Amino acid sequence: MKNHVYENRKYVLAGIALVIVLCYIIRLAFLQLSDEEYKSRANDNAFFNNVIFPARGVIYDRNGELLVFNQPAYDIMVIMREVKNLDTLDFCQTIGITQQQFDERMALIKDRNKNPGYSTYTQQLFMPQISAQEYGVFQEKLFRFHGFYIRERTIRRYATDHCAHILGDVAEVSQTEVERDDYYDPGDYIGKQGVERSYEAELRGVKGVQILLRDAHGRIQGHYRNGALDRKPIPGKNLTLSIDAKLQALGERLMEGKMGAIVAIEPKTGEILCMVSAPSYDPHRMEGKQRSTQMMEMQRDPMKPMLNRAISGTYPPGSTFKTSQGLTFLQEGIITSSTAYPCYRGFVTKGMRVGCHGHGSPLPLIPAIATSCNGYFCWGLYHMLNNRKNYKNIQEAMTTWKDYMVSMGFGYKLGVDLPGEVRGMIPNADYYDRRLGQWNALGVISIAIGQGEVTLTPLQIANLGATIANRGYYITPHIVKRIDGGHIADSLLVKHKTKVEKKYYDLVVEGMRKAVIGGTCRTANTSMYEVCGKTGTAQNRGKDHSAFMGFAPKDNPKIAIAVYVENGGFGATYGVPIGALMMEQFINGKLSPASEARASSFQSRHIDYGTRER
Repeated sequence: MKNHVYENRKYVLAGIALVIVLCYIIRLAFLQLSDEEYKSRANDNAFFNNVIFPARGVIYDRNGELLVFNQPAYDIMVIMREVKNLDTLDFCQTIGITQQQFDERMALIKDRNKNPGYSTYTQQLFMPQISAQEYGVFQEKLFRFHGFYIRERTIRRYATDHCAHILGDVAEVSQTEVERDDYYDPGDYIGKQGVERSYEAELRGVKGVQILLRDAHGRIQGHYRNGALDRKPIPGKNLTLSIDAKLQALGERLMEGKMGAIVAIEPKTGEILCMVSAPSYDPHRMEGKQRSTQMMEMQRDPMKPMLNRAISGTYPPGSTFKTSQGLTFLQEGIITSSTAYPCYRGFVTKGMRVGCHGHGSPLPLIPAIATSCNGYFCWGLYHMLNNRKNYKNIQEAMTTWKDYMVSMGFGYKLGVDLPGEVRGMIPNADYYDRRLGQWNALGVISIAIGQGEVTLTPLQIANLGATIANRGYYITPHIVKRIDGGHIADSLLVKHKTKVEKKYYDLVVEGMRKAVIGGTCRTANTSMYEVCGKTGTAQNRGKDHSAFMGFAPKDNPKIAIAVYVENGGFGATYGVPIGALMMEQFINGKLSPASEARASSFQSRHIDYGTRER
């Protein structure tokens, strides 16, 4: 007689065994077919993927002068699981480090908090950028140091002592950058500032790889499938900047010992011809392993040499802003070319006074621009904000004013192809409603002369000059002229028209020409070409800032420029003569002997800023 209890137990046990076997099969299949980590470890046992870094694109100025190039360098890499029987004393002596430094570096690599991508199966960066001489010594002994490898790459070198804020620099990627872009692995390099950052995708190229076979001891035996699956690196694209290196060098020379900026633009194209930020620094300081030390030193400097004041500094534009006011008043019908306003040492009404220097009174628009009359433009804004025929209230008038300013490139970023641009400040009706509650034209009248709440970047002031030179439009200012094998972004070639008609720009141009012939910009006058200009003396808590905005020649202009010298005093003291020298250098390709003497004089003039924090 059969025992059915034991008969059923046999099937249960067989079923359990079958389930266990199936679980193992499914798990093995998952590991081999789906689990990327398992496949990676298995492949790492049999293969070695030798990454080949592409040559980074080189950078030239507009005339083909080399600015940035590459130099061979070598990184020491380590695969932790392969490090066996290492003679650390011999290793440390070979590469010139101490035992303590070795231990600290190995501990840092293994620290998953500081090195989140750590794996014993993948290459980790042990020491970056050893020299060719160090590489030669290490290569001879490499067979003794199991688990250590040499990775060839290139590092950036600078062929110029100038353009630091424009060019930027290259450094090791952060963990955030690795997570954001799967192109990068820990230890890779990426553009951090300047065009190196904004054009990183074009400059970096595409990595190559060699798939090498290992034996059971991890030794390289040759290429897998004779290199059939290897990929060659694709070099990065070369950049040609719109910068004129000689003009840039002169600008940095003239700004020695000063704080501020110079920006020059080719009006017809929007190409930036120079972008000087002072104080600056030698780009060689950001090369190689010294970069972090040099950066920390400059970041502690109270003069902030790493700040690109040309696009990240905001300043009251002062009287350079009056040109935009005249254009707005003309277009809105507040004034005509013959409208004259009184100026009795300034704008005076109802207990309100905005001072001015001595000149004839009353004045129409063109001489008001030439003499930089404060009273004229204050009266113009006063009548615009109080005009109830055109605007139902002051808020509507203020909104209209703001829209004109925005159309001229103020209040928002211009969109230059460099990181760090800021927008400046153009107040609107909502701003004053929130800040002042009940307000009137007299309470905001200082914005008519580029003071009060109005702030612009030197780039925006230069762009104003380019817009006037073009008689009513500007092209988005940009620093890259050409990318090898491609074109710059269409967004950088957009033509922006203002809300003002060309005929009114002709009047402002005439006023700026009169300023050079016999007004506040007389020191910019020359017989070589017709210069148009406008000074700016911007009030400040300390000494006034010195500013100049202009272009030349008057017809068919080749250069528009803004000069801004912090605490430089009157616009004619620093702004005008520096701007004149820069225009001469670009238009003529050199300075005359007399101009060279003046340049040396300005180079030696240093402004005492003390050591205060800024």
